[in-house]
Amino acid sequence: MPHIASAFPLTIKHSARNLEGKSSVIRRSGSGDVMYKGLQVAVVVPCYNEEQKISDVFRSMPTLVDRVYLVDDASRDASVEMARKAAVECGVALTVVQQEKNAGVGAAICAGYKRAYADNFDLVAVMAGDGQMDPDDLESLLEPVAAGYADYAKGNRFKASSGDRIPLVRLFGNLVLSALTKIVSGYWHVSDTQCGYTVINRAALGAVRWDDVYPRYGCPNDILTRLNVAEMRVVEVDVKPRYGVDWSSKMKVTRVVFPILGLMWGLFLHRMYRKYIYLSGHPIVLYYLAGALFFSLSGALFIYLIVKWSMTGVIPTLAMIMFSTTFSVTIQLLLNAFALDFQVNKELCVEVRRTRPKHVD
Repeated sequence: MPHIASAFPLTIKHSARNLEGKSSVIRRSGSGDVMYKGLQVAVVVPCYNEEQKISDVFRSMPTLVDRVYLVDDASRDASVEMARKAAVECGVALTVVQQEKNAGVGAAICAGYKRAYADNFDLVAVMAGDGQMDPDDLESLLEPVAAGYADYAKGNRFKASSGDRIPLVRLFGNLVLSALTKIVSGYWHVSDTQCGYTVINRAALGAVRWDDVYPRYGCPNDILTRLNVAEMRVVEVDVKPRYGVDWSSKMKVTRVVFPILGLMWGLFLHRMYRKYIYLSGHPIVLYYLAGALFFSLSGALFIYLIVKWSMTGVIPTLAMIMFSTTFSVTIQLLLNAFALDFQVNKELCVEVRRTRPKHVD
């Protein structure tokens, strides 16, 4: 079973309200730090052509946030100007990190992480520049990390009891990628791997080489895998999905499918080598290697059966038995490997039980 922080009440009162590129700073009006439970909180906002929505992100920014890092990914509109104006109006401390060229949402998040880490922030959240993250959920994400139960909190839109309906195509893609990422990353409890609403602490920030993270839409999968190699604890928190009637994604599915699949394969090999060969010499690698060997044999036999059947109309009995055997062994080896991986990582998979409020008669 995953590690469970049963003492964590999660009775939340929501608020009402190595650097790349250049930066400018607008400071929060007034003196002193806001802080959250004695910890400084920063929010990274990756932004690309969001002049229509970026102002609302700042107007709804919770007051517990000490500073916002707007990472402009070479926008061609007035996103930065609108953000600066909204920050002044709302009294939000703003640092603008300007990317010299459009490098992708992953690169923007990593640039913000590096700047916040250099500025000694304790907790760093990520909120999209298009207003897709509900600010009322921020404290729920901060709580388990601030309390020390986890190093990284990740939003889960699938379990939310309220919020907008996730577009069907996006939902299907997220479910497929989430299933694959469980195997790739080792965080078997994470159900919504593509959700970008996250909170990370300084230990996790300092454990990852952010310059090596995938720069575009595969970055959530890459980050999870690198956190697993670094033995960081991850918790999922229910968050409300926000899309709205005018929402549209900048992601072109046909352009990202094969690059992300290639990325996932590379991340899986990276984790196997770093965690189970280089750092520990764990036998799980033998299960995967044997599984790959038997899978290749069963694939070759399957092709042979198809060719033989198409040419003669007869399926050779011996070849069929060999195929069935090798395929069954493949499945068994993979299931054993999955079980071993789950056991190794169970202490990194944090689940939080919410205590129900006591009713007084």
